[in-house]
Amino acid sequence: MYIANRFTDYELLCAGGGEKLERWNDIILQRPDPQAIWPKPANSDVWTEPHAIYIRSESGGGHWKKRRPIPSTWRVGYPLSNHPLEFIIEPTGFKHTGLFPEQSVNWDYCADRIRSAVIAGRKPRILNLFAYTGGATLACAAAGAAEVVHVDASKGMITRAKENIHASSLDQAYVRFIAEDCNRFVERELRRNRTYDGIIMDPPAYGRGPSGELWRLEDALYELVEKCVALLSDQALFFILNSYTTGLSSAVMQDILRLTVKPKHGGKVVSADLGIPASKMDIILPCGSVARWSNGESIGKH
Repeated sequence: MYIANRFTDYELLCAGGGEKLERWNDIILQRPDPQAIWPKPANSDVWTEPHAIYIRSESGGGHWKKRRPIPSTWRVGYPLSNHPLEFIIEPTGFKHTGLFPEQSVNWDYCADRIRSAVIAGRKPRILNLFAYTGGATLACAAAGAAEVVHVDASKGMITRAKENIHASSLDQAYVRFIAEDCNRFVERELRRNRTYDGIIMDPPAYGRGPSGELWRLEDALYELVEKCVALLSDQALFFILNSYTTGLSSAVMQDILRLTVKPKHGGKVVSADLGIPASKMDIILPCGSVARWSNGESIGKH
């Protein structure tokens, strides 16, 4: 398991009863989490009073019930090596906040590989698909990538990613933001014979593109990865595949990369669950999984 434990502004306090309690800088939020199937801690010293609780609606979605005043948005920082990152946090009607802290292990991984390539005189170009609010985009830009292409179907997420770039003082980095269905974008890049030195994919289980394109992970993932392999340069550094779909294990994603990337580029494929330790309980909460292909060079400790 890759454990995300380098945040200072974010902290998983405890979890149980299908809920988790988190500190986002000075704000404590309580959100549902289906992995926390054990009983909720009864001790009030462990399960402290949150500022807001997310309440699910029977008709879908939900809302935040505020117990104490909170701002509409605020910031949390992440201590990426050589360039700290800043993210804007905003609780939404779908329980999310605009940041997945467990992905920080992948930010560190990408940054380390890009930084090593830059030191060696290379100018890596990175493609971030289903890029959300830009955690990986910021990390790659901060590490010195010559270009980062950030693709997401949601214009709102693109806007927030741009705001995170500015908050992290990365305005001078070369980042291209593309609001488009990821499959369409990849097909267009193939026709243009474009290549990238690193590809990051964090696809949703279900979704729709800007023109209503339907996405179902199990049906579309293998074909999309196959297409993306053709976008990798001859000196590619990495291919990262994330998933939050419970029925798609890290071993399955590892097999997908072994069957698609490795025959053409060699290298090594590894996979693991992602987890966040709880500061007030002796647990590590699982938070999705990842598979990584690397070009055979040392992949570091992340």
